[in-house]
This record gives sequence, structure tokens and C-alpha cells, in this order.
Amino acid sequence: MPVSSGRTTIAVAICTYKRNEPLAVLLESLTACAERVRQRAAIGVVIIDDTSDKQARPVADAFSGRFELGLQYKVSGKQNISIARNMAIETAMEIADWTAMTDDDCETPEHWLEALLDTQARTGADAVTGRMVRRVPAESPRWITDEPFLELGVEQFADGTEMPSAATFNTMMRSGWLKSHPKIRFAPAFGVVGGEDMVFFRAAKAAGLSIRFSKQGFVYENESAERATFGYQLYVYFWHGNSAALSCIESGMSRPRMFVHGGASLVRAFGRPLGRLLRGQKPQLRFALAQVLHAVGKLLGTFGVRIEHR
Repeated sequence: MPVSSGRTTIAVAICTYKRNEPLAVLLESLTACAERVRQRAAIGVVIIDDTSDKQARPVADAFSGRFELGLQYKVSGKQNISIARNMAIETAMEIADWTAMTDDDCETPEHWLEALLDTQARTGADAVTGRMVRRVPAESPRWITDEPFLELGVEQFADGTEMPSAATFNTMMRSGWLKSHPKIRFAPAFGVVGGEDMVFFRAAKAAGLSIRFSKQGFVYENESAERATFGYQLYVYFWHGNSAALSCIESGMSRPRMFVHGGASLVRAFGRPLGRLLRGQKPQLRFALAQVLHAVGKLLGTFGVRIEHR
């Protein structure tokens, strides 16, 4: 379908793996986003299924006619998120002016694309990124919200702030920039351990990509009940620290500097409960243990130890 003059085009690139129900929630939310910006943008969707037996095909078929630019469904099946992400952006950049990325366990507020477009229009940036707001089921244990477990990797900045990096769960990039920089792609070596988005966006930034922060352009991540457990939260902090170290080293940080950073993180983690007690606050020992493991993950990453994501 031809797009009327004066409107831009956006293809939302999504990689998925055995998450049909969350994927359907995401696609439904994207239909609301598309309707909200209909006067200024035409929206399409690209889904890359990382299962080998096309498990997401029924969901893709159910939404195939609901986006103006259509929905393209492809299979990667390699169980390597970097390979799937490369397929996603390379497909998206051929069908739209802008390539927007989010994850299959996310849900977009109806103003998401509108906010990204507004920030881009004000700043002229090649890429716009935003934060992710983590949510857990209502029946989850109270400690997961009483303590700052859901704030891992979440930062808030003033609207339009120039950013050193971005994240695949919430970024819109100029497709023309991706086409003109064919060597800036997701590294398959990080496709199992994670951190591929940090390596990708840091390389893009070094190559001249202008990235701005959209305060209102946030997405929700809907954590499953299986992930709202103490054991999983400890694992994810351990893994996150490890992948952060590996991606920083890949992007140019020296191992000695990373080791010092990891050691400082470990000292802060051990000291946090005492500091809270001295201020008359609860020590939050669960979160303290998670921070200790986050620091240990960094230190192991300094020595090249890789923890696989799950």
C-alpha cells in the first residue's frame, strides 16, 4: 500500500523465542501505537522467530493484516540472538525510513512511537532510545518491589540528552544510517552470553551515530512469574554483571580498569547494608546479595569467563 506524502515510515523489529503469549501482548500494544501516529507515520512489523519449528507463526498470522506496512515473519532458528537481530534490522531497514527495536516480552504504551518521533524531531538525532519499566505479576513476593530489584539497568535522563549507548528493548534508528554502515552489526560471539546490544550501540556511537534519550518513550517489560523468584533474580544480576564486563572489554575498556571497577562494585555491595542500617533503614539483605553477585559477575568477566543468558 502506498504511503501518503508527508508521512514517514517505521518498521518495528522484534526477535522472539518461545514466547507466543507475550509476543501477542506486544503486537496488540503496537496496533494502538500505530493508530496513535497514523497521521504522521505508517507502521510495519518484522518478526524473527529464533525457534527452528516456526513456533511464532500462529501469532504472526493472527496480526498479519493489522499494520499498514504489513508484517514480515522470518525464521532464524539458530538460538543466537545476534544472528536474529541482524536479520531483523536488515529486513526492517529495507521497508521503512526508521527501524525501531523492542523485545518480545515488552509491552508498548500507545504513545511510545509518538514520543520517539517527537524527540527525534526536536533533536534531529539518528537514533532515539528510552528506558524500560519492569513489571511483575500482582501475586509476586513483596520483596521484589520493596527492594530495588526491578531497577537493574534502568536510568532516567532529561528528554533529549545525548546518550553514549542505547538498548535493543527500546530504540528507533534511521534506516539510512544502518544501510550506510554495513559493518555495524550485532556480534554473533555475544549472541549467547548477552551484551550484544551494548557492543553494537557503542560501535555505532564511535562511528558517529547520534543517540538521544526520550523521557516519555518508555516501554514495559512484563516479567513472568517464573522470573519473579529470588533464585532467578540472583542469576540475572550475576549474568548482567558478567555480560556488562565482557561488552565493556570488547568495546575497548582495559582488563585492569574493569577489574578495579568490579572490585569497587564488590566493596559497595558489601557496604550497602551497613550504610542503610546506620541511616535507620532496613538492610535489604536479599538485594545486597544480588549486588554482590553482580560484582562477582564483573570480576569473572574480566578474566574472560562467560555466563550464558537464559
